[in-house]
Amino acid sequence: MAKSTIPTYRRRRSKPWPRRIFGWIVKLVLIFLVGSVLWVLLYRFVPPPITATMLGDVFAGRGATRDWMSIGEIDRDMVRAAIAAEDSKFCQHNGFDFEAIEDAMKRNASGGRIRGGSTISQQTAKNAFLWQGGGYARKGVEAYFTFLIEQLWGKRRIMEVYLNVAETGIGTYGANAGAERYFGHDASALSATEAARIAAILPLPKKRGAIAPKGFTRRYGNTISARIGQVRRDGLDACIYQGATAPKDKAPPPSKAPRELPGSEYETATPPPPEVTVDMPAAEEPAAPTETNTVESTPSLVPDEPVASPPVANEVAPSPPPSN
Repeated sequence: MAKSTIPTYRRRRSKPWPRRIFGWIVKLVLIFLVGSVLWVLLYRFVPPPITATMLGDVFAGRGATRDWMSIGEIDRDMVRAAIAAEDSKFCQHNGFDFEAIEDAMKRNASGGRIRGGSTISQQTAKNAFLWQGGGYARKGVEAYFTFLIEQLWGKRRIMEVYLNVAETGIGTYGANAGAERYFGHDASALSATEAARIAAILPLPKKRGAIAPKGFTRRYGNTISARIGQVRRDGLDACIYQGATAPKDKAPPPSKAPRELPGSEYETATPPPPEVTVDMPAAEEPAAPTETNTVESTPSLVPDEPVASPPVANEVAPSPPPSN
């Protein structure tokens, strides 16, 4: 009797569920790694169209105003103010200032106001790719994106993105939009005082204002304004302009001159009007005081010594006696 030639199929044995879960985790990690690298590379050449923080303002009905300006156009004092306020070692570290992080942890452990030790690179990674809050989980992802932008962008691009996506007011993002909102002109010709005001509100942009600041914001802005000169003298912003032309110091055009801010406790950024010299006629010039009939009384060096009276010009001399 002939044997049956009908093929038989073996039932594939399914993998155990722990191996399947592990396989999915590996695939998700690979997708995240490849996707994040491509995402960071894209933002190296393209401005971030929107961020999670902007979406939060849009959904809350506050809107999100931003006016992108390249780093070559932003006034250099704005760059110096950001370094003076947020990260004085921006050009020295590779994304992380471990001394600042350690100091912040010690201060926070002792109580009082919570302070962060994030660098500008870390803040840029958070603002451009992540969200506000989130605790240590978000901090871990932030560190990964910080490493990526340091390696794929460089300092110049990091500062450019930071100054264009950082929140500078309720529904306002970037130094340029902040300058237009507070001072009536763009960020291409900011004074040191104006740049310091914008930098002073970066930590708490929804609670601080650049017009007539009070209390801590006023004192912090004055400190930043003084530090701008130190950043300039020490060249702490040199890495941003290395191999590129730094914007020159220039005054705002007359049509975009900063408006006066009444009641501001900062020095005004508007230059004083030129002095006008008027030639006075000779007749109107005050005459020099004369020394005629002027007697200066000086204390006598000998006590109780009689002082001879000075001769009087109009005194009549006695007539001599008649001769016999």
